[in-house]
Amino acid sequence: VVPGETALAFYKAKNPTDKPIIGISTYNVIPFEAGEYFNKIQCFCFEEQRLNPQEEVDMPVFFYIDPEFAEDPKMAKVDLITLSYTFFEAKEGQNLPLPGYQ
Repeated sequence: VVPGETALAFYKAKNPTDKPIIGISTYNVIPFEAGEYFNKIQCFCFEEQRLNPQEEVDMPVFFYIDPEFAEDPKMAKVDLITLSYTFFEAKEGQNLPLPGYQ
């Protein structure tokens, strides 16, 4: 992905059980310092997703890396940014904190 250009990626999720699951996904950006340049335009994360028994789905994330990434001297040696997701089964009354960058 070139900084400033939009990109579309798909993450595969599968419910291997015999019961429906409602879950929530959170994301992580590595290296952590690059996270401030990662911008989601549209994402499945932090929204409940229902997966039926044995269902497998592709979940899209539309994003871009801020062009200022290329100008930041701290990012000069960063040539790989990893975006990962963790899918948690939603529990009644559970609220996941939204990440924020200072």
